[in-house]
Amino acid sequence: MSARVFGVEVLDELRGIMREPTALFFSVVMPVGFFALFVSIFGQQSAGGVSGGTRMLATFGTFGVLSVTLMNPGIGVADDRERGWLRAKQVSAVPLGVTLAAKVAAALPYAVGVLLAMTVAAAATGSLDASLATLLRLGAVLMIGSLPFALLGMAIGFQAGANASAAILNAILMPSAIASGLWMPLEIMPDVIGRIAPFLPTYHLARLGLAQVNGGGVLEHVLVLLATTAVVAAIAAVSYRHARA
Repeated sequence: MSARVFGVEVLDELRGIMREPTALFFSVVMPVGFFALFVSIFGQQSAGGVSGGTRMLATFGTFGVLSVTLMNPGIGVADDRERGWLRAKQVSAVPLGVTLAAKVAAALPYAVGVLLAMTVAAAATGSLDASLATLLRLGAVLMIGSLPFALLGMAIGFQAGANASAAILNAILMPSAIASGLWMPLEIMPDVIGRIAPFLPTYHLARLGLAQVNGGGVLEHVLVLLATTAVVAAIAAVSYRHARA
């Protein structure tokens, strides 16, 4: 019964996302368009034996996944709260936790779609040299690593309206993407950006993704993301309790 209810909730959330063309544009179409542009220009450049297109799939892929998992659950929560639907859910037979989990789960197919579109773009430009196993591993890492960002989005959605949540989340995502080297390598950015990057969880998720395609240590990045998840989960819980008050 619980699995069936969860499935119904996920389907409802999937339909809800489809009804928001603006959100779909900014969270799906725009990241893929950016990637297609940059990979066509820089994808053939290689570093450490790995093509630029493959490395960009890890960094731009991080941005693409976060543009979905950070934005959609948070804006969905904010919209439900404004319409009074969240309050109705609190007294319904469906546990609110199931509804919130469904919002995150419903964002994942769109995040997968973003990664697939980017992979196709990289392959079309001849700059993809990763095996299927590597691509699957990269996708799994980015999906799991996006959890703290989904929690952050919902924490903001519990406090702000839908339009305000979209503005706040964009104000978090865009500067973080630049400062974490998701669009441009940190090596060509000002030194101050390189000093800021290690303090951002977006940087550590991107580095964890890069480790899947060109090797490198992962422990530091995993620990940072676990700590971020714990902190953001606590913030989301407090935000939810405040929203109910």
